[in-house]
Amino acid sequence: MDNKKHISSPQNPMVKRVLLLKEKSRERRKSGFFVLEGTRELQLALRGGYEIETVLFYADIISGGEVTSLLNEGNSKSEIIEISKDVYQKLAYRDTTEGLLAIAKSKPHSLDDLKLENKNPLILIAEAPEKPGNIGALLRTADAANLDAVIIANPKTDLYNPNIIRSSVGCVFTGNVALGSSTEIIKFLKENKISIYCAALSASQSYLQTDFTTPSAIVVGTEAEGLTEEWLLNSNQNIIIPMEGQIDSMNVSVSAAILIFEAKRQRIN
Repeated sequence: MDNKKHISSPQNPMVKRVLLLKEKSRERRKSGFFVLEGTRELQLALRGGYEIETVLFYADIISGGEVTSLLNEGNSKSEIIEISKDVYQKLAYRDTTEGLLAIAKSKPHSLDDLKLENKNPLILIAEAPEKPGNIGALLRTADAANLDAVIIANPKTDLYNPNIIRSSVGCVFTGNVALGSSTEIIKFLKENKISIYCAALSASQSYLQTDFTTPSAIVVGTEAEGLTEEWLLNSNQNIIIPMEGQIDSMNVSVSAAILIFEAKRQRIN
């Protein structure tokens, strides 16, 4: 660690690059890199097979030796750079991100790259989710249920938005996640003989009367608009969670969790 680099000026080009990657989706897409923060996110990214290009650390919070040991666990050959307090405070989302940021190489998330190893898959599909926090919560739910895949239809943002990474608690790195248009995804499901169950308020049967024991995709829409006609018309069955309140609406990640865990319950041998 004696020969490590050190950055003390917030005007350094590397600092500007990190800020751009954090703030601009276009920059992440164009360059193929993104930024993560904290030891947990770094460990999950390494576990998920991500290539870590550079690690920046603030020595008052985490030592160079600890960073090296984290990277060695993941057999990573990253460049390690020590940064000053001023630089760390400029880059970190909050002071509690464990003194560490990293630049990592993003992965492709096309349907062509999606591998379903289970012969009886259970998949979650979210159409055009707008809020990064909801996407993160959906990914956490999928991880908790050990789903075979999560597919985002007509995405409004890239998966490496810092708010998605943070709200997913790093599940974005370890899950089987794909992106595509609704048309592409419907074609993929039909080709793979996966039944489509759309959460909808109209023309629906109760989710408790629905059989999820065969290959199934549970599809949820936005809280404001619900699912588009394209999904509803291609659904094997529209399903509803009966509600007894005044509003007739739940957070999309809560709805998804209820449906997913009912499907999991049915699949208990």
